[in-house]
Amino acid sequence: MAKEYSTTIELRFSDLDAYGHVNSAIYFTYLETARVKLFSDFFREVSEQAIFTVVAHAECDFKVPILLYDEVVVTVWVSRLGSSSFDLEYRLHNEQGTTYATALTTMVCFDAVNKKAVPIPESIKVMA
Repeated sequence: MAKEYSTTIELRFSDLDAYGHVNSAIYFTYLETARVKLFSDFFREVSEQAIFTVVAHAECDFKVPILLYDEVVVTVWVSRLGSSSFDLEYRLHNEQGTTYATALTTMVCFDAVNKKAVPIPESIKVMA
């Protein structure tokens, strides 16, 4: 079973569209926030080794609109490991069980110095 990481997202009025819902593009910002916190908490040595993880693909399935005063938690986990890429899956939800959206990003491990894809570091593999 993959290890899950969850973080609460603070909604801002500027996240809303003309209908009073969180704008669909903002969902990707919420994914990024959770991903940055995950990497900061668990994968810090990856960036210290000059290995970047870049988004190669991103998708999001919208289930229920998020409104301004909704509680939003993003739960993320490693769902697939390749040789130099891996998938992160996300669930945007509240504590009562409502799922607002599900999402996936494919991440590629990239050596910033040598400018090429590199194998997935062990610290990421153990999260799967």
